[in-house]
Amino acid sequence: MLVSRRQGTLEAELARRGFDDAEAAARALEGLQPLLPAATDLVALFAAANDPDQALRFVGEIAAGSPELFAHFAVDETACARLVAVCGASSALGQWLVVHPDDLAQLADDVPKARAVPERRVASEAYALSEASAASEARAVPGVPLLNVYDLRKRVLASANEPEPVNALRVANKRELLRIAAHDLTSPDPLGCLEEVAAALSHLADAVVEAAYQIAQTQVDDAGKCRLAVVAMGKCGAQELNYISDVDVIYVAEPADEKVSRDEAILIGTKLAAAIARICSEYTATGTIWPLDAALRPEGNAGPLVRTLDSMGIYYDKWASDWEFQAMLKARPMAGDLALGEEFLGLITPLVWRAGERPGFVAASRAMRQRVVSLIPAGEADRELKLGTGGLRDIEFSAQILQLVHGRSDERLRVRATLPALRALSDYGYIGREDGERLAQAYRFIRLMEHRVQLSQLHRTHLFPAATDASARRSLARALRSSGPEKLWTAWRETSTVVRTTQQRVFFSPLLEAVSRIPSDEMRLTSDAAEARMRALGFGDAAAALRHIEALTRGVSRAAEIQRQLMPAMLGWLAEGPNPDAGLLAFRNLSEALGNNTWYLRGLRDEGTVAQRLARVLSSSRYIVDLLRRDPAAVELLSENSDLTPRPSAELRQSFIAAALRQGSATAGIESVRALRRRELFRISVGEVLGTLDVSAVGQALSELAGAVFDAALALATAERTAAREAQPPSAREAATPIGVISMGRWGGAEMSYGSDADCMFVVGDAATNEQLAEASTIVTRASELLRIAAPNPLLDVDPDLRPEGRDGALVRSLSSYVNYYSRWSLTWEAQALVRASFGAGDACLVAEFLGNIAPIRWPEAGLSQEQVTDIRKLKVRIDNERGGKDRSRNLKLGPGGLSDVEWCIQMLQLRHAHDVDGLRTTSTMGALDALINADLMDEISAAHLRGAWEFASRIRNAITLARGRSADTLPSDAHDLAAVAMLLGYTSHHEAAKLLDDWQHAARLASHVVDKYFWGL
Repeated sequence: MLVSRRQGTLEAELARRGFDDAEAAARALEGLQPLLPAATDLVALFAAANDPDQALRFVGEIAAGSPELFAHFAVDETACARLVAVCGASSALGQWLVVHPDDLAQLADDVPKARAVPERRVASEAYALSEASAASEARAVPGVPLLNVYDLRKRVLASANEPEPVNALRVANKRELLRIAAHDLTSPDPLGCLEEVAAALSHLADAVVEAAYQIAQTQVDDAGKCRLAVVAMGKCGAQELNYISDVDVIYVAEPADEKVSRDEAILIGTKLAAAIARICSEYTATGTIWPLDAALRPEGNAGPLVRTLDSMGIYYDKWASDWEFQAMLKARPMAGDLALGEEFLGLITPLVWRAGERPGFVAASRAMRQRVVSLIPAGEADRELKLGTGGLRDIEFSAQILQLVHGRSDERLRVRATLPALRALSDYGYIGREDGERLAQAYRFIRLMEHRVQLSQLHRTHLFPAATDASARRSLARALRSSGPEKLWTAWRETSTVVRTTQQRVFFSPLLEAVSRIPSDEMRLTSDAAEARMRALGFGDAAAALRHIEALTRGVSRAAEIQRQLMPAMLGWLAEGPNPDAGLLAFRNLSEALGNNTWYLRGLRDEGTVAQRLARVLSSSRYIVDLLRRDPAAVELLSENSDLTPRPSAELRQSFIAAALRQGSATAGIESVRALRRRELFRISVGEVLGTLDVSAVGQALSELAGAVFDAALALATAERTAAREAQPPSAREAATPIGVISMGRWGGAEMSYGSDADCMFVVGDAATNEQLAEASTIVTRASELLRIAAPNPLLDVDPDLRPEGRDGALVRSLSSYVNYYSRWSLTWEAQALVRASFGAGDACLVAEFLGNIAPIRWPEAGLSQEQVTDIRKLKVRIDNERGGKDRSRNLKLGPGGLSDVEWCIQMLQLRHAHDVDGLRTTSTMGALDALINADLMDEISAAHLRGAWEFASRIRNAITLARGRSADTLPSDAHDLAAVAMLLGYTSHHEAAKLLDDWQHAARLASHVVDKYFWGL
């Protein structure tokens, strides 16, 4: 039925439906109409083809060449649809039908459905069926309704008995390709039937090679003396073959009986293998079939074509490379002596499943993949569907590496084909369900494109058509049922990106590499051997460790599956830390706390270095473990380096104040602030443990965090007082005055450690009334109280004792009061304390005005008098004697060359020279040291000694807090604690703890000599 010309021209309708030459197509359709049933909508029939013009041309030629045969065939609408689909998708198959119109029958033949054979038995059982037994019950490939294995095999093998068997085999092969392509191209779900099509093509290749083997036996003398197995590799081995592909094979030969020597069997086997390859590869008048490629055999093309079982065993046991075992993952007997093929697999399979533990296996596989990508011509890289980045090979490699690493202990992963492998990896928790489905969808989509571009000319290609080939792109888009070539190109590039990002996360996971390093035997330990293994790793209480492991991995839940995968790597990483027992316990507690959190286990398995980082911090830091105990969700920050970067000060202050004021009370508000502070402390402390933050960045971050916390506490206290004032009569109300918080000491120098107090002073403007001054004191007191409320969190202890007159002085003073005090009454040590005065919190303008007013005090124009120098030295002696302890050599703060020595030395030089040297007007200890060098007030070697001791002591002090969970100024006397501190600082083992003590004492001794010269004047 054609479009009525009264409704619109046929040419216009054809052009709208995708025909390039609408006028020629209209004439062709009118010529075909009499040969087809009157009700047939010819326009719709041909418009559905990938290339409507090509389909119409070939069908027209077939009809013209064999009109009676075509008329008889065309009665079947389903057969017509298959014919049009084949001719529109493949010029090679269309031309074949023009030359061989009798093969139209292949398109009209409905393949009967039959009972399935279990997958692992298809190769041996289906092929062993005799004609008699198969007649009563044919067997089909599971899930492949379009292919009855026995019928296909019977048809192809019949060609071996033809007068010209080689040509007959090619004809049989082409006919089966027609049948498979016809069903594929007319499937309502081409993506869904992709596995069926690939399996059908693979079984066709099996049958062809088997027929070639039978033909070869008639061509080789004494063929019966040799048992020859043809083992399929690659895509054919995995039963996921393309329409056009080399068939990768390996040949195994054995004597047929004891009367035949192995040398004779090898000679005959080599002749048979060569004949099989020649039959399958040579070109004749009927075309070619599946070329065989034996390059994957031992030693490649340089090695013998055929080997015995013993020779194979020796080679794979001693000489095979990693990639050869990866290739063997897909090995499957396909033709010849299948029993011998199974013997070969029995010999090789145990070696294959130990390959994943070979040294550098994962890294070598990655390098090989990268080499393949690097060899792709630049002009084809983004069109390469198979080998390109984000293409089929990336998906296959990822699945294979995961199988080889984890399949050593989990036999459920031991499948050949890519899609079943992805399903198994996803079902059993080795990759996330979303990742598994994402890769499977991408694989189907790219394979379908590959199938369609290969079908076009029956030419082996893996390239998306070039932009210059608009016709090929348009046909491919129609074949994929896309809305246009550009849409399809975009979909391909987006799919490639998805594959690349997913593959990088899976393929480059530290977890994968860590598990690969664990010997297979140790992944299946007896209980006694397991305890020995735990002790060898460094766990002190092996029995307790095994109980924790049992608790984490018990059951059949997905969480337990993932924990079983994580555990081998986690144990190794935990053992690298100073306290693996505590780390494992903490990991168990954390996992139980986050058991229902979907991100947690997925993040440990998939998100780069999360699991490795977590193991590192859990086995290294009680401080971080305590933070996680109260905030388990903070573990999510381990996924990205950017998440371990301290937040900007302004952002911290704003978010802390907002969170505090959202609560219904000051107590609830401060709890909210503490929770935020705890998260930031986790961010900072993990950054230090992992080495992403140095000691200077840590000091800066902790100091800015203190300012944000105090700002929030001030906001809460002020809000409370505001609410109280509003309850008073208007006449009794007194407006609040701004308060500035002056940070002092290590806070002022932005050099806080985890246990530092927040030394500070409080200032208000000179316009404040006595009532406002009292109100400000109340607010400050309340803010300090809020921060001291007992809670299981690291507290920020506010210390205002450096204010004028110390504890006996007013808590809050006006600007003029401060200036009056410092200019008339202050002692030398108070001027020294002001060297570190800086903005801490509250009103920044007030603090800036305060700092401007006290500049002459801390940067005195005349420097220091000798009397003032003597006062500073006397005070230093008194502090060292009173607080230094018995063993000052272990005291990081007050010992010789310690923090106090360095800081007092530099501060004295600042007081002496800052009036003349602008660079010395800084609150930073290391900044002032740089200025001393620049001003030639200290030589570089002396400065280096001071810097080395100060930074080393600061790092050690932080490490003590991180390791023990509490701060201290002295190196631990307990050997275990000292070892934990040493390992946090980068010493490689417990045995280097003594070296830490030696290194510190050496650094302190060098610094002490500098202090003697510049501070004591010796």
